[in-house]
Amino acid sequence: MKKIKTAQLKQLVEAAIFVADAPVSIQRLRDTVLSDFTVAERTLKTVINELTLDYQPRGIQLVKVASGYRFQSVDALSPWLSKLWQETAPKYSRAMMETLALIAYRQPITRGEIEQVRGVAVSSSIMKTLTEREWVKVVGHKEVPGRPALYATTSTFLDYFSLSSLSELPNSDAFDEMAKSIDSTSSLKVLNEAPSEVTDRATENKQIKSDTND
Repeated sequence: MKKIKTAQLKQLVEAAIFVADAPVSIQRLRDTVLSDFTVAERTLKTVINELTLDYQPRGIQLVKVASGYRFQSVDALSPWLSKLWQETAPKYSRAMMETLALIAYRQPITRGEIEQVRGVAVSSSIMKTLTEREWVKVVGHKEVPGRPALYATTSTFLDYFSLSSLSELPNSDAFDEMAKSIDSTSSLKVLNEAPSEVTDRATENKQIKSDTND
């Protein structure tokens, strides 16, 4: 195994994360671009922290999401950067976002439990879309008659919405004051505003990353 100078290591890590088509974890860096070198995990983390600081005042930032590290544009620049694309960002129905929010906040949860909270049936197309996008997956079956599937979010969901863990989801307690002033059946609508905001931001970031890779 060869040694590598800190300056070269920093360049290699920066380039690897930049050209990757998905977030890159420390383990993946060690198994791929750094496989020929002796690099302690602590040293690698230090280099990544230095890169993060280097990019803080710039238009592109190095951020950590669930699957690893990636470069993405600063949120505040999105109104202007969005003009680079003629097509509009994908829009998702309120029913889909309500379903996704329930899975995110109450996972693991069955389809029947989602329908019970929403008060309406969850269409098969919604569940199909969420699973095809790999935002949710079946993680088991509830031990009740019929053994319905239990759904939970995935690391792809976290990556897409620029989250490193579920703990970064807006705390439902923050909506308590607003929820008190509306009908209990509307409380869920307030809760769903948070994931909607994250959707817009993450979509824009994903578009920037896609254009950079091209």
